[in-house]
Amino acid sequence: MHDVATDTAIKNAFATVSFKQKRKDAAVRWTMRIATYFILACAFFVFIDIISKGAPVILDRGLDFFTKNPETLMVFETADGTEHQLGYSDFVVWKDNNPDQEIVEQHGYTYCGGGILGPVVGTAFLTIICIVVALFIGLTSAIYLNEYSGKGKFMDMIRLAILNLAGVPSIVFGLFGLGLFCLAAPVITNEIKEGAWHIPLLSGYAISFQGWGTSMIAGGFTLAVMILPVIITACEESLKAIPMGFREASLALGATKWQTIRKAVLPYAFPGMLTASILGITRVAGETAPIMFTAAMASKATLPWQGLEGNVFERFFGFLSQSVQALPYHIYTVAARIPQSEYTKPMQYGSVFVFMVIVMAFAAMSIFMRIHYRKKLKW
Repeated sequence: MHDVATDTAIKNAFATVSFKQKRKDAAVRWTMRIATYFILACAFFVFIDIISKGAPVILDRGLDFFTKNPETLMVFETADGTEHQLGYSDFVVWKDNNPDQEIVEQHGYTYCGGGILGPVVGTAFLTIICIVVALFIGLTSAIYLNEYSGKGKFMDMIRLAILNLAGVPSIVFGLFGLGLFCLAAPVITNEIKEGAWHIPLLSGYAISFQGWGTSMIAGGFTLAVMILPVIITACEESLKAIPMGFREASLALGATKWQTIRKAVLPYAFPGMLTASILGITRVAGETAPIMFTAAMASKATLPWQGLEGNVFERFFGFLSQSVQALPYHIYTVAARIPQSEYTKPMQYGSVFVFMVIVMAFAAMSIFMRIHYRKKLKW
C-alpha cells in the first residue's frame, strides 16, 4: 500500500518543517554575526584610536621623528611664561644661542624626545637575520618532512613536538636564546673567557663556547627559532595541498626526486608558503620578550654601522655582535618603564602608529605576492 507520508519524508529529508528549528537556526546565525561584527568593531576602534593619536605626532614632528634617535625630552618654562619642548640635543643648542634667557622650571622625560630612527633600524636588521635563518631552515625542514621522511610513530612525534613549540610563550624562547646564543654559542676567538670550554685551533685561536653576548645576531637567531614551528607547519600544509599526481607524472617521465620537488611541487606550493612565512615573520617582529633578553637596549647613541673599525671581516662581525634598539622594546620602555605624563604619550602613540603601519605593509605585501604568484599558476 502506497504511503504518502513516507514519500514526503523521503523527498524532504533535509527540509526544516519545525518553526522552533527555524528560530534556533536564526538565533545561531545572529549569534555568529554579532560575534563577527563585535570583533570587527573592536579592531576598528583600536585602529582609529591609534591613527587619531599617532598620526598628529608624525605630522607635528615631521622627518625628525624618523631621522633622530630617541633622547630625553626637555620641557622648560622661561621667565616670560613661554613653555618649550625640545629634545636634549636641541635644548643644548637653544641654551647656547640664548644665554640671557632665564629658565624658571625644567623637567626631563627619558626617551620621549627625538625620533625612532635607532629602533626602526634595529628592528629591520633583527627581522632580516630572522628571515634568512628561519626561511632556510623552515623550508628545508618542511620539504624533508613532507617529501622525504617516512610514516611512523617517530615522525608523528616530531610533528607533534613542532606543533607544541608553536604554543610556547615568547618569554620562554627569550630565556632559551639567552642561555644558548648569548651564553653558550660557539665563537672563533683568541680571547677565551675563563672557564669556557674550547677547542684549540692554529695561531692561538680556538672555538670557544662562550656565547655571542647580547647582540643583534643572538636576537635574530632567537626570533628565527621562535617562528620556525609556524613556518614549518604552514609550509608542510602547502606542500600537502599539491596533488600527488604531479609527483607521479614527473617521476614517470624519468625525473629524480629533487627535480620533481623543484619543478613540479615547489612552484605550486610557493604562494601559500610565502604568505604564511611573511605573516609569521611579521608576528615575531613585534615580540618584546625575546629581544629584551638577547639583543635590545633602551638607549644607544649610534647606529649599528657607526664606529666600526678593522678590516672587512672584523667590521662585519663587529656589526653583528653589537646590541641594538628595537621598536617593540622602545614602545614597552616608554609605556611601562618610565613615569607616565602628557609628555610621554606622543612618543608612545607615534611609535605604535609607525609600527602598525609597518605590520600592515607586511600583511598587504604578503597578500599581493600571493595573488601575483597564484595568477601565474593554473592547475
